Amino acid sequence: MSQKCIGIDIGGTTVKIGVFTTEGELLKKWEIPTRKEEDGKYILGDIAASVKEKAAEWDMPYADFVGAGMGLPGPVEPDGHIPFCVNLGWKAGNPQEELSALLGMPVKSGNDANVAALGEMWQGGGRGYQNLVMVTLGTGVGGGIILNEQIWPGVKGVAGEIGHMHVMDEEKEQCNCGGYGCLEQAASATGIARVATRMLAAEETPSVLREIETITAKDVLDAAKAGDELALAAINKAMRYLGWAMASITMVVDPQAYIIGGGVSKAGTFLTDMIQKYHDVMSPMSTQKAKVVLAELGNDAGIYGAARLILG
Repeated sequence: MSQKCIGIDIGGTTVKIGVFTTEGELLKKWEIPTRKEEDGKYILGDIAASVKEKAAEWDMPYADFVGAGMGLPGPVEPDGHIPFCVNLGWKAGNPQEELSALLGMPVKSGNDANVAALGEMWQGGGRGYQNLVMVTLGTGVGGGIILNEQIWPGVKGVAGEIGHMHVMDEEKEQCNCGGYGCLEQAASATGIARVATRMLAAEETPSVLREIETITAKDVLDAAKAGDELALAAINKAMRYLGWAMASITMVVDPQAYIIGGGVSKAGTFLTDMIQKYHDVMSPMSTQKAKVVLAELGNDAGIYGAARLILG
């Protein structure tokens, strides 16, 4: 029998689990609820019980599994220790060691954004690249750094938190991290909507957005694609900040590619072409420009990356 590995992506609502071949083929996937009551004490036990139940149901001998990888919503130190996972109710501990004992197999863990980046490198938009940075544009802006096919977590697991790079001196509203002028405040889905809303209030430019009571990033992107002048200016402003941040990352990391994921990435090459333009203009010293490409794995990136984590 071929060897298999398990990928586990723990989110605030559900835990996604997948069984893979060691070559990267997804064989089975399923979800279980994330039981956060009593400080999340049931989560790891639920995962172990579900994996054992499914392995028996699908007649997959336990001996075939080389181990499991796990993505966690918070900083993860290289030894698997976590200072906290606020969304799960977890305080300081080592869930990697706990799950390994419950499953009876090796377990490795990492921050969920970093793990998703690893998944995209392995079987997604980052195939063929050994050094890349993933940028997720959703409610916030997340990131993950892959160097020489390995996650670069930093000393305390916070490397890749690019959403909280300072890019706007003029910003007066506070970011949820406690800072002011973070990239997340301009380039996330909520940030794009906010940039457009502010421009509508400050200018008299005609726009279809004026007919919408509560503007979303999708509204702005759809209007920009259709040629709406104000919407296009808002997207350009937001993506200029993102290109600026990415150019700064290039001067430190010099990756081969940036993988753009998250809900906002559904705008496709309309968005990545704009990001590429600003990145390239702001990184003149980089003679071989990093490619800006779209993520491909969607919500499965986390389980792919977690599975790849255990393979080393």
